[in-house]
Amino acid sequence: VQLQASGGGLVQAGGSLRLSCVASGRTFSTSVMGWFRQAPGKEREFVAGISWNVGNTMYADSVRGRFTISRDNVKNTVYLQMNSLKPEDTAVYYCAAARRVTDATMKGYGMDYWGKGTQVTVSS
Repeated sequence: VQLQASGGGLVQAGGSLRLSCVASGRTFSTSVMGWFRQAPGKEREFVAGISWNVGNTMYADSVRGRFTISRDNVKNTVYLQMNSLKPEDTAVYYCAAARRVTDATMKGYGMDYWGKGTQVTVSS
């Protein structure tokens, strides 16, 4: 499974961006998609997750109410709509996939596939 994230960029605080992650290859083997981010000098953190079939979602407390994760099963694409962006949202954003739907993978643990990141910079 290959994952390609895009949509990052520079935006002012309060603005919006939409990230996309296109999955290719053996996408039928994946059940959960997630977005993660890593800011300079910090550990990578879970942002949001979604199951391919039912569309159940999970969010980190820091983004709940501002970010929305969604998926397009036909296009094998997962989106992260980011609104009301803050400077502390600045990070490299990564998408990842897991083969199984579990409580753990829905929270970002045990992901099986990772894509390259896309930079999001929020200026104050």
